Amino acid sequence: MKSGNGANKPKVRKKQWHVLKGQNSWTLFKVISEIVNGFETMNAVGPCVSIFGSARTEEDDPYYKAAEEVARLLVGQGFGVITGGGPGIMEAGNRGAYNAKGVSVGLGINLPFEVGINKYIGSQTNLHHRYFFVRKVMFVKYAQAFVAFPGGYGTFDELFEVLTLVQTKTIKPIPIILFGSEYWSGMLDWLKNTVYGQCENINEEDIDLMMVTDDPKEVIRHICYFYENEKKERLQPNYDL
Repeated sequence: MKSGNGANKPKVRKKQWHVLKGQNSWTLFKVISEIVNGFETMNAVGPCVSIFGSARTEEDDPYYKAAEEVARLLVGQGFGVITGGGPGIMEAGNRGAYNAKGVSVGLGINLPFEVGINKYIGSQTNLHHRYFFVRKVMFVKYAQAFVAFPGGYGTFDELFEVLTLVQTKTIKPIPIILFGSEYWSGMLDWLKNTVYGQCENINEEDIDLMMVTDDPKEVIRHICYFYENEKKERLQPNYDL
C-alpha cells in the first residue's frame, strides 16, 4: 500500500550549470580596474549633464539638431556633457559640447548599434566600458541633470535608473528632462493613468520628477533655475560608494 507522504514520488534532479568558468572570481579585478579608471577620469571633469537618446538617430533628424543645441547651451552655462559616446543622439551631444569648446565625455561600450566612439570626444575624457553597471555609475554619479531624448531600451533603462535613484532618495533630487513631448506622451499617460491611477504602484509625485519640453532653451532654463540658489560648494557627485 502506498503511503500518502510522497515518499514514492520521483526525486527531482537538481539543475547544474552547463559551464562555470573558474576565472569568474577574478572578474572582480577587472570591475575594480574599470571603476578606478572611471573615478580618476571623471573626478577631474567637473559638473556635467548626461544626455541620453537613440544611437539610430540620423544627423538630419530634428532631435539630433536639438541635442546638439542643448549641449552647446549647457557648455555656455559651464557644464560638461556626458553621453554614451556612440552615434546618433550621443554624437549630437558630444558634437555640440566639443564645437563649443566645452567638456565632452564619452562612456563607450561595444554594442551592435554603438560600434566605436564618435569623433567629438576629448582624448582625456574617452572611457571604454566592459560592464553596463559600471558605465551607469559613471552616467549618474557625475551628472547634475539628465536630458533624455527619444530612444529605445537603453534610453529607458538609463532614464528609469535615474528615476528610481531619486524616488528612493539614493541620490538627491535632480533635474530630469524629457525632450520631445510627442514621443514621451504615451509613456507619461501610462504612468499617470495605469501605473499610478489604476494600480498605485508609484506615488503621484513620482510623475512630477520629470519635466517635458520641445525647446532646447527651456532645458537650460529649467536646469539653471534649479541651481540658481545653489552655492558652488553644493555642486558635488550624486552619491558616494
